[in-house]
Amino acid sequence: MDITRRHFGQAAGLALLGSAAGSSAWPALAQQDYPNRAIRSLCNFGPGSGADIVVRFYSDRLSKLSGQPVVVDNKPGAAGNIATQIAATSKPDGYTILITPGNATLASAPHLFKDVAFDPIKSFEPVARLARVPFVMIVKPDSPVNSVAELTALLKSKGPKARYGASTNTAVITAELYAQMAGLQIERINYNAVADAMRGLLADEFDFAAYDATWVAGMAQAGRVKPIGVTSTERSSALPKVPTLAESGFPSFNLTPWWGAVVPAGTPKPIVDKLSGWFAEITNSQDTKEFMGKLATETWAGGPDDLRQLIASELEAWGKYIALAKIEKQ
Repeated sequence: MDITRRHFGQAAGLALLGSAAGSSAWPALAQQDYPNRAIRSLCNFGPGSGADIVVRFYSDRLSKLSGQPVVVDNKPGAAGNIATQIAATSKPDGYTILITPGNATLASAPHLFKDVAFDPIKSFEPVARLARVPFVMIVKPDSPVNSVAELTALLKSKGPKARYGASTNTAVITAELYAQMAGLQIERINYNAVADAMRGLLADEFDFAAYDATWVAGMAQAGRVKPIGVTSTERSSALPKVPTLAESGFPSFNLTPWWGAVVPAGTPKPIVDKLSGWFAEITNSQDTKEFMGKLATETWAGGPDDLRQLIASELEAWGKYIALAKIEKQ
């Protein structure tokens, strides 16, 4: 456990940026034959996390469509940057994919860390836009706090002893933006994975956290966390009784994280197109809509161009969020 006010772990090293020109070197037969072996599906966060649930669902469906095993490879740590760096530096052959909560990994990392080992635009070929899901502020289940207003009052009463826990970039930004808007000074406790943060919450190591509704909905149903506020402009269908931050005294608060799939830059276009078609089929299926709905997640199908535009616009937007939250680049 690492307690600090403005420090967050990050992946070390420099990534080699892929070249789009590399696609011409790929034999046409190899592209037509794709895939002919197992595909590695990288996950930025640990087993059991909300990200892991989504990645495993898509990987399973992708395996059925492609006819090849799609093996999930969890690479947690450094706020998700480790898996993103691995994806950026992998061979651009279509056998490594990254299904990722893009706001936490692609849109925010360059604004949080000085030496990010990948470029969100240049290091990847966008494949598909998949979904969007709000974050939810939570406290431990037996906490006396039942609303964001009560949390704010508690944190003000604790003064310098007030703390929050986080294991992702988005969790940090959500908590810091709330703290800035509420006029609070709060210590941050960093964790490598959501499971570690969960143990910290139950052990009273911090007062609150913010995690994606995918993970929170299941944990709340099991009675392991108490949700008190949603970061989107509308309430979550999976948590209809939980008010938004906008309803809770923060009218301008609106953070809606999203999901996308990317491959290393230089991956041949025929392979990108094949993957994009499969992801579109998965995302648009009724099975996926029902599954994601149970996870408080809305499907949001889009192709490579849609995701490319989203990454560019969100890179700018999250830079503004981070500046507003007064988070210093580390």
